[in-house]
Amino acid sequence: MTSQTTVEKAAREPDKTVSPAPAKGLRGHPWLTLFAVAIGVMMVALDGTIVAIANPAIQKDLGASLAQVQWITNGYMLALAVSLITAGKLGDRFGHRQTFLIGVVGFAAASAAIGLADGVALVIAFRVLQGLFGALLMPAALGLLRATFPAEKLNMAIGIWGMVIGASTAGGPILGGVLVEHVSWQSVFFINVPVGVLAVVLGVVILKDHRAENAPRSFDIGGIVLLSQAMFCLIWALIKGAEWGWGDYRTLGFLGAAVILFIVFALSQKNVREPLIPLAMFKSLPLSAGVILMILMAFAFMGGLFFVTFYLQNVHGMSPVDSGLHLLPLTGMMIVASPIAGALITKFGPRVPLVGGMVCTAVACFGMSQLAIGTGTLTMSVWFGLLGLGLAPVMVGATEVIVGNAPMELSGVAGGLQQAAMQVGGSLGTAVLGAIMASQVDSKLAGNWADAELPPVSPEQMEQASSAVEVGMPPIAPGTPPEIAAKIAGVAHETFLSGMSAAFMVAGIVAVGAALVATLTKRGDNAEAGAGAGHI
Repeated sequence: MTSQTTVEKAAREPDKTVSPAPAKGLRGHPWLTLFAVAIGVMMVALDGTIVAIANPAIQKDLGASLAQVQWITNGYMLALAVSLITAGKLGDRFGHRQTFLIGVVGFAAASAAIGLADGVALVIAFRVLQGLFGALLMPAALGLLRATFPAEKLNMAIGIWGMVIGASTAGGPILGGVLVEHVSWQSVFFINVPVGVLAVVLGVVILKDHRAENAPRSFDIGGIVLLSQAMFCLIWALIKGAEWGWGDYRTLGFLGAAVILFIVFALSQKNVREPLIPLAMFKSLPLSAGVILMILMAFAFMGGLFFVTFYLQNVHGMSPVDSGLHLLPLTGMMIVASPIAGALITKFGPRVPLVGGMVCTAVACFGMSQLAIGTGTLTMSVWFGLLGLGLAPVMVGATEVIVGNAPMELSGVAGGLQQAAMQVGGSLGTAVLGAIMASQVDSKLAGNWADAELPPVSPEQMEQASSAVEVGMPPIAPGTPPEIAAKIAGVAHETFLSGMSAAFMVAGIVAVGAALVATLTKRGDNAEAGAGAGHI
């Protein structure tokens, strides 16, 4: 029987392998497995935001250009996004335990190499390696949870998994600020070494290798090449679009190439004995809706959060550590709400929690569109907390819908899909909302400048000023008189806030659209099959 036929059968029949027998001892114990994979996942999630705080110090210490510093982030993001689904397939083929452990060891080793690097080129190269090993680790973690937990407990497990990711992502700026300020930028990477060692020790002792009966035996090399090229073109266009211009032939060329490559990839999957992504997976309405929801959620969350850090640091003048502390309501609410969301989804199904989560996210985005220069901590905390409350059930529910409704032998591919959807959504949100910000600044800065009766500047100077204002920085030249500097700061902040308001309004509208998509979700066949199964 071919893999395609197997998937089509799995789409019609409940998966009989989702309720493993209770484990005896340490190895394979579900909750200990969750703890072990959470340590590795925390390392990768933390790295997604902690490095941004270290970039200025890296630039100064290594004499790097702005473009090189951008590549420290872009190289990691590209390697991660391009490799996730292929990495998930490797886990399905060779076992998620082995893939997870290799990912942890490689990620920690690459982190140590970055800390020892004496040039920015080496930092970029090892960041790419970090992305590749992180891609191995993340889908394998979800594959292990899928194989270890019975269906009626999977939502709770993914709730805690989502809590770890949310807390690590939001806590990155705080920890990064403390380390850079009081130790060194290298410590941001060295911290992954002891965490990685702990994850490996726990993994060797606790994790149990699960192999599905119908696990893939071969690789679709052509599909891997096509999908990798398509993902690269898409993410590259989103990264470079703001610099090149969204109407530039290079941006359009890469976007067009991505569309063509995705179409060719989809067509190729119909004629391969063991396809990389069997298209029959998407016959599952919950799985397809979950992928779309993950993209839209990441669009609103990551795209919006991108501006919040600039608002706190450049408009309110907070340090990185202080801005991180002001985001604690978001982090805290995700920590509290994620396990609760898992329990609610297990009891009532995903539809109501997912719709409610996206509605809360939309309200939070609309509320943050009203943030002003004088907005106090209490008001900010309300909107940040509401955003965390909304994101938690979506992170948990959409992940479970994707991973829990895939056949067991494709749990790694499903985990890769979930992570790739987050990467695409976050990149798309940052790109689109960034373009909205740039458009607003370009249309309003000159008028606001004139209305404030500031000295006229040349078109070239206004263009440079716009670039600074897009991140909330007042374009104040050295030696500017204090009264003029104050006016420039007022204009810059007012213009930035108008752009941020428009960006959050769009993010809110996207969240409303996601709430409508969430009405299409339902408890999938695999989850139903596990109802009433043996408890842990």
